[in-house]
Amino acid sequence: MSENPGAKRETDFGFQRVPEADKAAHVAAVFDRVATRYDLMNDLMSFGLHRVWKAFAVALARVHAGERVLDVASGSGDLARALARRAGPTGEVWMTDVNASMLRAGRDRMIDAGRMLPAAQCDAERLPFRDATFDCVTVGFGLRNMTHKERALAEMTRVLKPGGRLLVLEFSRICKPLEKAYDLYSFKVLPWLGERVVGDAASYRYLAESIRMHPGQEELGAMLERAGLERVEFFNLAAGVVAVHRGYKLH
Repeated sequence: MSENPGAKRETDFGFQRVPEADKAAHVAAVFDRVATRYDLMNDLMSFGLHRVWKAFAVALARVHAGERVLDVASGSGDLARALARRAGPTGEVWMTDVNASMLRAGRDRMIDAGRMLPAAQCDAERLPFRDATFDCVTVGFGLRNMTHKERALAEMTRVLKPGGRLLVLEFSRICKPLEKAYDLYSFKVLPWLGERVVGDAASYRYLAESIRMHPGQEELGAMLERAGLERVEFFNLAAGVVAVHRGYKLH
């Protein structure tokens, strides 16, 4: 039987299947609900380790003074703020996010810290920048929420200058001996915590599900290579709970 050409294409939203055209709206609704308590929940969920993971990613980015950097899915701006310190007053760091609530929260935190960075609300699959604009592109804990991950990675590669690098900080596959304990924490503790702190268990159930649907370390590395990056490598953190992937655009 031939495929119905009129059928809607579907993608994952956690463990659910939804029309591709609807996923962005579902993800936006999640972040609209959690934006005001996003940083507090990050601290509670990771026992503060998310700060160490982000610091490691920033160190791997090797941003130098005067460089231009794009932080995709900036959220509350932790990566952008640290990258801006490294780029210095002669550099430029752009914050982008598809979600207005998160981008607003990130800009507010940046202003509170005495910094004013350029920002753009945009879809990572259609970045509003010219080819070969940035020395470094980063995305922290945002790739798994994107509808077409390959398209987003291709866009991030497109805007890199030759010699530039892409850093992806994302949840990944934990080592086998810890899987059962991690599942218990993810599907029982996280929704419970979300309900008590944010009044929203469903958003944190989605978080746990989206991590399981996201490509593992080797698969994501292959995706970076297909996007046109070379010398791709990854670094496991917290026994694989999180991984940092780095690739270079050499041509």
